Amino acid sequence: MMKDSDRRNSELETVSVRPMASADLEAVWQLENQCFSDSWSMKLLADGLKGRYDRFWVAEMGGQICGYANLRIIAGEGEIERIAVDSRFRRQGIGRKLMDKMEKSAAAEGVTDMTLEVRESNMAARKLYESFGFAEEGRRKGYYHNPLEDAVIMWLRRA
Repeated sequence: MMKDSDRRNSELETVSVRPMASADLEAVWQLENQCFSDSWSMKLLADGLKGRYDRFWVAEMGGQICGYANLRIIAGEGEIERIAVDSRFRRQGIGRKLMDKMEKSAAAEGVTDMTLEVRESNMAARKLYESFGFAEEGRRKGYYHNPLEDAVIMWLRRA
């Protein structure tokens, strides 16, 4: 009999991360609405996908988009703007795969420093970011709404 951890590892191997395409917009927008209280509009996603500063990826398993990530690169610095995993697929390493893709893509473009903001209470995300070398460097008071909460500003500095 296969253990749950073995089954999860086997399923994770079937998760692929690829560049987002315009055909993915609807599924990504659905993830936005599921994962964020301040979800982005379809237009904002579409504009970002066409923009020169943003890089988007989707995580896909069995033909279904189960996560997505957005990295913005400006003036040699990277900002992780979004990372979302469908609630049905959390705690399976999909966020880690997306983070790995963003980090490798940034490094390939010569980016050494990256930043992000995360809800103070989102300990799972904070631990993930710390495992990639991000460290807290500041806070934005009352940054998030629904519920009102501080943002923790984290940086990965390699320069």
